[in-house]
Amino acid sequence: MQSLQNHFLIATPTMNEPLFKRSVTYICEHSDEGAMGLIVNQPANLNVTTLLDKLEIVYPASSESLKGPVFQGGPVGQERGFVIHPPQENWRSSLQLSDDIMVTTSRDILEALGSSAAPPKFILTLGYAGWEAGQLEQELAEDAWLAIPAAADILFNTPTSERWQKATEMLGFDVSQLAPGLGHA
Repeated sequence: MQSLQNHFLIATPTMNEPLFKRSVTYICEHSDEGAMGLIVNQPANLNVTTLLDKLEIVYPASSESLKGPVFQGGPVGQERGFVIHPPQENWRSSLQLSDDIMVTTSRDILEALGSSAAPPKFILTLGYAGWEAGQLEQELAEDAWLAIPAAADILFNTPTSERWQKATEMLGFDVSQLAPGLGHA
């Protein structure tokens, strides 16, 4: 099995689950035991400052980076936060997944947001998407997802509303032209 860690899962037009419809999920872990990823294009009804207020974290009021949305990372563990950002040392709990992408789960990064110590760009998600052993492979076989190597440019420089389209363009064909069950006998 090829690991899909540091890949995007792009929901195909056949995906009907409301949370995953037209979603782009960044895969953080993938092994024989299962997979874990963060949806990066489904904003929650919450912005970063509101979340920081709820956590009683003080932040600079003038920071533009804090006005963005918090994302619905997935249906599992929605009380857990994940920050996707360019690699940066000094956080208590981080995992560097590529030369361009790191995921941090410790509170210290939240306390730094808006300051000069914060990552220059970030995506903050609540919750994650999880797959049991073999489940993601089955969904891929059923054409629910397409997988491509992740691109930091889509995460950090592409507007939320354009992430699915930009990710599908990386495939090199028009994903809307896929017929259900294509390639299965």
